[in-house]
Amino acid sequence: MENNKPEPKKANKWLVLINIPIQMGLIIFLFFKLGEWLDINHPNDKIYYSKLLTVVGVFLALYSVIKQVNRLGNNN
Repeated sequence: MENNKPEPKKANKWLVLINIPIQMGLIIFLFFKLGEWLDINHPNDKIYYSKLLTVVGVFLALYSVIKQVNRLGNNN
């Protein structure tokens, strides 16, 4: 007797790849807005929070993308 259980559908790889720029943009934008808020509410002559947190957001977004692409590559 054959096993007729349907296999669970794998997520379409293209959908994951299409969402990556949206996720990157959202992470970077949110970190920039947080830095902008900190610059306005807690001014400091030596540290520009918006620039610092934007760079942190870029690195965090890149880490997230690399992790997703590696996971996507391992699911083959």
